[in-house]
Amino acid sequence: MVKPVRLLIVGTGGMARHHAEHFAKIPGVSLVAGVDTRPAQLEAFQAAHGIAHGFTSIEEALKWGEFDAVTNVTPDPAHYPTVMPFLAAGKHVLCEKPLATNEAHAMEMATAAAKAGVVNMVNLTYRNVPALQEAARMVRAGAIGTVRHFEASYLQSWLTQPAWGDWKTESQWLWRLSSKHGSKGVLGDVGIHILDFATFVAGLSATNISCLLRTFDKAPGGQIGEYVLDANDSATMQVVLENGALGTVAATRFATGHLNDLRLRLYGDKGGLEVSFEKAVSKLRACLEPNIQSAEWTEIECPETPMVYQRFIAAIRGEGEAIPDFARGADLQRLLDRAEQSAGQNGVVLAI
Repeated sequence: MVKPVRLLIVGTGGMARHHAEHFAKIPGVSLVAGVDTRPAQLEAFQAAHGIAHGFTSIEEALKWGEFDAVTNVTPDPAHYPTVMPFLAAGKHVLCEKPLATNEAHAMEMATAAAKAGVVNMVNLTYRNVPALQEAARMVRAGAIGTVRHFEASYLQSWLTQPAWGDWKTESQWLWRLSSKHGSKGVLGDVGIHILDFATFVAGLSATNISCLLRTFDKAPGGQIGEYVLDANDSATMQVVLENGALGTVAATRFATGHLNDLRLRLYGDKGGLEVSFEKAVSKLRACLEPNIQSAEWTEIECPETPMVYQRFIAAIRGEGEAIPDFARGADLQRLLDRAEQSAGQNGVVLAI
C-alpha cells in the first residue's frame, strides 16, 4: 500500500493547472486545498480540480494544517515569503523556479529547508528531459573523458511570432518584459534553465562568469500601458567550470523559428555529446570511440525519466532522492546574480 500524501497548492495561475493535473494522477496523492489571495480565481481552480478547501492566506492554511506537502506555483518574487512559513511548519515543499529572485533569499530558503529536515525541491522543468538525464549518466561514467568545452543555448521566438499569444496585448507575456512587474528578463526566466542544463550534464560547478545583456526597442517610448519594457531580451555568457573547462551560454526571445528549443554540445578529451530538446522532442547524439577519427555521430537511446511531480512524492515516501533541491536552486541563483552583476559592469569576469 502506498503512503498517502495530502497536497496543498499555493498559487492558482496557469502553471498550477499542470501541477494539479500531474499530482492527481499519482496513486495515494490527494489535492486537499488551495491558497490564493484572489477568491474568485481560487474558487474556480477548486471547482476545476475537485479541491475541497480554499484559503486566501498562508496563515489560514497553516492554522488548518491538514496537509503534508506544498507545491508552490506563485510568481517569482512571492517564492521567498510564501515558502518560508511552510518550512518553519515542517512541511515538504516543491517550489517553481527560480527558488528566489536573489542569492540572499535563496540561501536562506536552502538553509531553512535543511534545518527543517523536510523534502525540498525546485521545479527545473528540463530535468525531465530523457536526453539530459542520459547525457549526465554517460559523462559521470566517463564516456567522454574529461570535459573541456561546451556550448549551450535556450532559444525562444515569442517576440517575433505569436505562436504562444500576442505579447503586445496579453499581460501574461508583458509582465515578463517589465522589471517593475518582477521580471528579471530572459536571464532570470530561462537563463536558469540553460545554466542548469549545461552544468548538470557536465557534473561540474561554475567558478567564473562573464555576461552581456541586451534590451531591444519593442514599442514607442519603450512602454505598453503600465508595462515599461526594460527587462533584458537576450543574454550571452562565458562560463568557466571548476576543472577549467570553458563554455558559452546564450538565451534569447528573438530566435525566430525556435518556439522553445534547448541545445547543449559538450566535448571531452575522449568524445562528444549533443543534447537537444526541440519542438518537445528529446534527442541525444554521441561521437565516441571507435568513431572519433571518422567524426561519426550516432543517436543514443534514452529511457524515460520520472517527472518532478513523481520524484517529489517518491522522495516524501523515502523511495528516491530529492533532486534538484533548494541547495541547487540557491547555487543557480548565485550564478544568475553574478551574471547580472557582470552585465552591469560591461561583461567583466566575476568569480562565483
